[in-house]
Amino acid sequence: MQEKERYEWGEGVYTLLSWFKMEKVKNARILVAGAGALGNEVIKNLALFGVGHIFVVDFDRIEISNLTRSILFREEDAYSHAFKSEVAARRAMEINPQIKVTPLVGNLYSDVGLGLYRSADVIIGCLDSRIARYQLNRLSMRAGRTWIDGSIENLTGVVRVYSPGISCYECGLSREEFNHIMLRTGCADVVRMQSSAGRVATTPISASIIGAIQVQEAMKIIHLDDGSDPFKTLQGKIFRYEGLTNSVNIYRHASWKNTCPAHEQWSDIVKAPGLSATMTVREVLSRLKALLGSRHVEINMRNNRFIDKIISDNPEKEFSVRIPESDLDRFISQNPELRRLSYKTLFHKCFFENIDDSFPYGDFTLRQVGIPLYDVIQVSTDTAMAYVELSADAAIFN
Repeated sequence: MQEKERYEWGEGVYTLLSWFKMEKVKNARILVAGAGALGNEVIKNLALFGVGHIFVVDFDRIEISNLTRSILFREEDAYSHAFKSEVAARRAMEINPQIKVTPLVGNLYSDVGLGLYRSADVIIGCLDSRIARYQLNRLSMRAGRTWIDGSIENLTGVVRVYSPGISCYECGLSREEFNHIMLRTGCADVVRMQSSAGRVATTPISASIIGAIQVQEAMKIIHLDDGSDPFKTLQGKIFRYEGLTNSVNIYRHASWKNTCPAHEQWSDIVKAPGLSATMTVREVLSRLKALLGSRHVEINMRNNRFIDKIISDNPEKEFSVRIPESDLDRFISQNPELRRLSYKTLFHKCFFENIDDSFPYGDFTLRQVGIPLYDVIQVSTDTAMAYVELSADAAIFN
């Protein structure tokens, strides 16, 4: 049997480009949020460029309707209801066996640790809702990372690049859009079942064009050094493609309001090689006290509060839950009694927003209470606020 010829991906092709730096691309880490039509095009192009490690985040499963504009999916994937992120990752590595693609089945806000966002060179958003963009923007700002947003509808497509200090998705929201997001994300203590986003009519051409522009921008950002690079990015701008009229326009969009709560960049992060989300709450609290030199520590659950129980209005009845808030809708939908009640009553949530020594479920792991692997946790001490990375989980994502 003839041995396969050894080769390096892109050698003699991309190396002909004056600006292309092979080592930078091979060592790059890019996080792609969303593996639908846009995500397929983005992931495909990143694989063709030879980006060393791609992370694909999506909680959804493949449907027949996805096949018309998703190059990485097949009919058998839809019939088996396979997860989009897992199939996209597998097919991308079939395109380029020299890269690594890690699928993450889950929600970008509650199931992906901030440490992973911080480890990425750039983040690409291929999302279909304002809520998801709002959440990705907040995480990207905390991590201090640029993210590239793409959206498509019919023959139209838009690309925006958001960078800390230059532009912010939340700053550009109208009051009506912001109020809609606040309504959908729910009140502090009341469960509102989230409706799924409706399908948007679009074409594979729109997805292909916008996905290509997103990856082109990502390649520029990976190569940025000292400002002497031969290209300009879309940072602080909007790229708009209109297929109906064959027009392309670029607008300035440097929306940055100093009072915006999204500009919460977490700095001076303490790396903790001895801490993991697989450890129990009790053990983590003990180690945090030693690490931060404080007798009292409190973990803030701002991303994903822990729901102890819910109480229905009519009839008034208490249900023990003990799960992260992100799992509550699924928990209700899978419980026949709760699902039936959800059509005619509200559920009031009894939750923990902070966790300290008084937390009654100290034997639960951080993952069980809603803190993902490789996260950065916000910790209050007797005297200050600290940000601690669960660095023991980093090796999982290498």
